Amino acid sequence: MMNNSLTIKPIYNNHCKQILDLILPIQQIEFNVPVTLEGQPDLLDIETHYHNTKGGFWGAKNGDELVGSIALIGFGSNSGAIRKMFVKKEFRGKENGAAQQLLETLITFCKEKEITNLYLGTVHMLKAAHRFYEKNGFIKMNSEDMPANFPRMMGENVYYHLIIQ
Repeated sequence: MMNNSLTIKPIYNNHCKQILDLILPIQQIEFNVPVTLEGQPDLLDIETHYHNTKGGFWGAKNGDELVGSIALIGFGSNSGAIRKMFVKKEFRGKENGAAQQLLETLITFCKEKEITNLYLGTVHMLKAAHRFYEKNGFIKMNSEDMPANFPRMMGENVYYHLIIQ
């Protein structure tokens, strides 16, 4: 059952503090990923890094609280890379549907913009994320089979591809 109190909307630089407050604790505390704000300058200027690449950045809000995010970097003529998919622990899972709503919003945007290939990189320890992407039709790929112009992130070691019909 989807949580109908969530709203998914594009978010911009005026949300940078909320984005940091959502993402950094999940990365550093919950999953122990050795990543810092300094290693993610995109989080301080999401308009330049996402919206201005033919991509976007969306937030899931529960009232005024940012509880989830997903971003897209456009690259090549018809490809996009998913970035910054994070959902607060209490909003994960089928009951809340925050991740599903975020992904569906991004895919709808891709269809409108004629982005037909969606790629992402993640880390081996995020098994629930792997299951989520596979359930949504993403196919696991080898690193060397990813497009040469795919914008890689430090630390990622598991890759996925989805052809959008």
